Amino acid sequence: MKLSELPDFDFVEINPEQIINEIVEDYQRAYFEDTGEVKKLYPGDKIRIFLYTQALREIQLRQKINDTAKQNFVKYARNEKLDHLGAKVKTYREEDKPARTRMKVTASLSSPVARIISAGQRFMPPDGIFFRTETDHVMAPGETEIIVPAVCEVPGSVGNGYAPGQINSMVEQQPFLISAVNIDTSQGGVDREDDDSFRERVHMAPEGFSVAGPEAAYIYHALAYSSLISDIKVYSEKGTGVVNLIVLLENGELPTKSFLDGLYNYFTKDIRPLTDFVKPQAPSIVEYDAHATYYIPSSVTDPSTVRDEIEVAFNEYLFWQKSKIGRDINPSELVFKLRKAGAKRVDVTLPIDTVITDSQVARDKNVNLVFGGMEDD
Repeated sequence: MKLSELPDFDFVEINPEQIINEIVEDYQRAYFEDTGEVKKLYPGDKIRIFLYTQALREIQLRQKINDTAKQNFVKYARNEKLDHLGAKVKTYREEDKPARTRMKVTASLSSPVARIISAGQRFMPPDGIFFRTETDHVMAPGETEIIVPAVCEVPGSVGNGYAPGQINSMVEQQPFLISAVNIDTSQGGVDREDDDSFRERVHMAPEGFSVAGPEAAYIYHALAYSSLISDIKVYSEKGTGVVNLIVLLENGELPTKSFLDGLYNYFTKDIRPLTDFVKPQAPSIVEYDAHATYYIPSSVTDPSTVRDEIEVAFNEYLFWQKSKIGRDINPSELVFKLRKAGAKRVDVTLPIDTVITDSQVARDKNVNLVFGGMEDD
């Protein structure tokens, strides 16, 4: 069961109106028991006003008690409390991790002897964030190019997103090297894991008590590798021993080869069954075009605001469509979102309904949203 499907509950009553009524009723009952007289506290009564101030303290105290007690449950725990619940199931919050990429390093001339690209060789994009090699790499005799992995020196997401060719300067110059350039978009840098992501992994932790094997266990271990993974599909081709991990990252981004290589290495023999061959891969892209014309009611008093909201809804649809593996291309969802944002009528030319498999993800190519004008209700 998903955490979101668990029912909410409270340890103590926290409804302010009910608490205030209980305090007023307690006072009236106590007054009658002490004096034998019925005293009704009407709104505006000085005693009732005083009891309101006491009720406020009671409400705040109950809310604190309620929240403190609920910190013992994964669905509600935050910060250090959630860390302690994770430790019970040997699941720990991800700390900052640096981005990685691959660099193509080129020499001016071939050499009859091997040459060393030393550990710590640094490269940088124009904004000055350094990437470096972590180990020595050997350029073989006769070779003029070598591909070397490089890691960002600053942990976190700050090193992500440098497209191929943007990291193109060598900090430490070597006489036999003439150029270096990244061939992958830098990726894999994550900030310290937030509560929502970590909470889901803690909830899934029992799936990882054994080696990967069941689908849920593979998902658990993959999410433990990187919180950048937003969606994952697992399937095996019968009789092959191959376990395909189809991985999609945050914001619908595809994983680079460096990221997939890291995920493959993470599934060591201690995690995967020896008979399984794990094959991480990016989903295949199914491109689609989106063309729609919308109309808004003539009764709208602020058309520009409504149009802005419809533009936002259109972009939300594009994001929604690419953010999940196997999500069918659904023009009805586009109409729904634009109508919800304020459109009176929506004519969608493209896309058309298209089935997307569990190894594919839809991605927009050419998009065009046109304002058709205003119409009477």
